[in-house]
Amino acid sequence: MSNLGTRWQGVSDEVMGGVSKASIVSSVVEDRSCMVLSGQVSLENNGGFIQAALNLDPGNGIFDASHYSGIHLVVRGNEEQYSVHIRTPDNTRSWQSYRSHFFSSTDWTNIELPFSSFTPHRLTKPLDITGLRRIGVVAIGRAFYADLAVSEISFYRNLDIISK
Repeated sequence: MSNLGTRWQGVSDEVMGGVSKASIVSSVVEDRSCMVLSGQVSLENNGGFIQAALNLDPGNGIFDASHYSGIHLVVRGNEEQYSVHIRTPDNTRSWQSYRSHFFSSTDWTNIELPFSSFTPHRLTKPLDITGLRRIGVVAIGRAFYADLAVSEISFYRNLDIISK
């Protein structure tokens, strides 16, 4: 359960005929409570992803992130590349999203993904941060074993300091 009152959900390419296997569990890693996304990502049967997804509003509405600069994560992984996917009302097809990528370390690491780093995938509309529906932490695009612990995912804000 997130602080928003919504639950993390596991999603894999099995929903479209793929064979990737995902596991999402609550755990404690090096004294940190976390959500762990793990499993085998397979490219067989046109597959290639596993995901931990979270709706940003308990009533399936939208979340206005216009007061924030981006997404902050604290992660520990297996030195692989992962992605954060955002969905908005502009994503009318299941394969559409806004994506930003990061590499995991075997140490707990702070990652900041500014909204400007998210690119549209299979749609042309730019990201509208006033209407976020869902966020996902994703292992995608190549065959590998995913193992990513996420102890924090939040929105961050850069405050510009004006000096006189």
